[in-house]
Amino acid sequence: MSAVQIAQNLAFINWTVLTGLALGSYATVALLRRRSSATRGYLGFTTVCSIAFGALAVVSDRALPTQLGTSPILVDPYWSEPRTIALSAFVVLAVAALLARRFLPRIVDILEVGALTAAGLTLAFGALTWGGGSVGALALLVELAAASAAIGGVFAAMILGHWYLVTPKLPEAPLILLARMLVAVIALQVVLFVGWVAAGAGPADGAPFGALVGPWALFVWLRLIVGLIFPLVVSWAAVQTARTRSMESATGLLYINVGTIAAGTILAAGLYFGAGVLV
Repeated sequence: MSAVQIAQNLAFINWTVLTGLALGSYATVALLRRRSSATRGYLGFTTVCSIAFGALAVVSDRALPTQLGTSPILVDPYWSEPRTIALSAFVVLAVAALLARRFLPRIVDILEVGALTAAGLTLAFGALTWGGGSVGALALLVELAAASAAIGGVFAAMILGHWYLVTPKLPEAPLILLARMLVAVIALQVVLFVGWVAAGAGPADGAPFGALVGPWALFVWLRLIVGLIFPLVVSWAAVQTARTRSMESATGLLYINVGTIAAGTILAAGLYFGAGVLV
């Protein structure tokens, strides 16, 4: 029955993954543009990818059901339209910033800040839609922000690692920076996991540590081991290989991390929207 409940909410899982990829990768590009020597080609390509993910997320957002079946999640319809508008605004502003970089460079920073603001509002309105009150919404906002940073960041890091294979003279500093950021984000997710489970967080109002032994325990443990612990170790290994300019090895590790972090994000979204369990 647990797997069936997760499957019933695939639309919300799809939204979480696509939105995380779009917003997280765009924020990563914005950071690298200011803090590293990443090439214009890489930054432009990853921006286009984030816009494509964002467009798919908008389509997904508009198709979301108004109810979640047997899930304990209650949808607050008041925030649904603002969420859709903010996500659409992110895509429009990201496209405008990309075009302005070529034709109107003076307003690029304004448009980019606007896109990042719209990204933040998208997550905030999403949390208010499905959080079930102010405390629940704040917890869900933190979870969505961390998930977006992880899945969007690892995607951007994987693309950057691949860029070294065609641009051998590219300095290793940008990849080391991204890999270290990934370690920090996943470590934060591990801390959040422990906190959520210890508190029995989520609309299901479970007992402290009850998620580890309840009917959803298999998926919770998979989230921890496959979606958090394993990617944390692999990210640390990616930092070490990037420091020694073993870029092929670092890229391979990041490819693995894309799959495991995506799997962890899917599990976390499925547990939240399917069972009201925040992990």
